[in-house]
Amino acid sequence: MSEVSTFSLDDISVSMTEKAIGYARKQMASDTTAKGIVLGVKKSGCSGFKYDLQLMRNVEGNEKTFQVADDVTLFVTSEALPYVNGTEIDYATQGLNSTMVFNNPNAKDECGCGESFNV
Repeated sequence: MSEVSTFSLDDISVSMTEKAIGYARKQMASDTTAKGIVLGVKKSGCSGFKYDLQLMRNVEGNEKTFQVADDVTLFVTSEALPYVNGTEIDYATQGLNSTMVFNNPNAKDECGCGESFNV
């Protein structure tokens, strides 16, 4: 018998580190129409799903909102919520490369480049 996972929208959590918030601030400052950052997932990549992080210009109303700082709002699409619950978004620099890093407790597998995952 398989278990069925259920969750309440009130129990969903997604967070950003100070470095990620700082990077989001810089991106939002370059676009005055941005209302925040939106996190979604797309079926793609070598592991099944790919994170989709963009500036949020138009709020559709079906996103879960996380106020990660006084001036930074993180929106998560309703489709992405089950896949990213508990995720911490970080911004890391290694050598000359900088990238957003998703520390997702739901990811069972990740591709070598870290851009796609499987749950």
